[in-house]
Amino acid sequence: MKTIPRTVFLLAAISALIFAGCGKEGPQGPQGPEGQSAPVYYSEWFSPVAWSGNSGDWYFSASAPDLTQDMVENGVVLAYAWLAGDVYQSTTTRPLPAYAVGANWSFLIHEYGYIEFTSDMFSPPLTNGNKFRFVAIPGTIPALKSGTPGYKSKQELKSMSYQEICKLFNIPE
Repeated sequence: MKTIPRTVFLLAAISALIFAGCGKEGPQGPQGPEGQSAPVYYSEWFSPVAWSGNSGDWYFSASAPDLTQDMVENGVVLAYAWLAGDVYQSTTTRPLPAYAVGANWSFLIHEYGYIEFTSDMFSPPLTNGNKFRFVAIPGTIPALKSGTPGYKSKQELKSMSYQEICKLFNIPE
């Protein structure tokens, strides 16, 4: 009897990994002080195949090979949600964490190479219509090095809007 739920969960997890579309590399960033630059990585927009968990504690995990230990520990990882039925300052792209559509939405890196999106809705969140994306900015990129032109602290990057981040790093919206 337990085989069917496990099989469904495994199929959903495998499908989520296949359709996540992570690992797209952005355009080359500006040259650093020593002629070195680092790419900013961003995922395509993706929707979960299925949510795991239970009432008040929903999540789905996606493969994100660009989220290495160095990227997570020394860079900045930003995540965004486009939620069906949400209206937010003339756009529906929200930086995470956020409160929207009657629930808290967030993300975490529970294991290097994976990103997990969460919601505390009572019923499972939609799989169609809700979309998620992440941007990974290496700590070696000039924008994160103090003393360089255009320097932004990690906190400044986290407080920027989705549109500002896309413009700063030439990421297609």
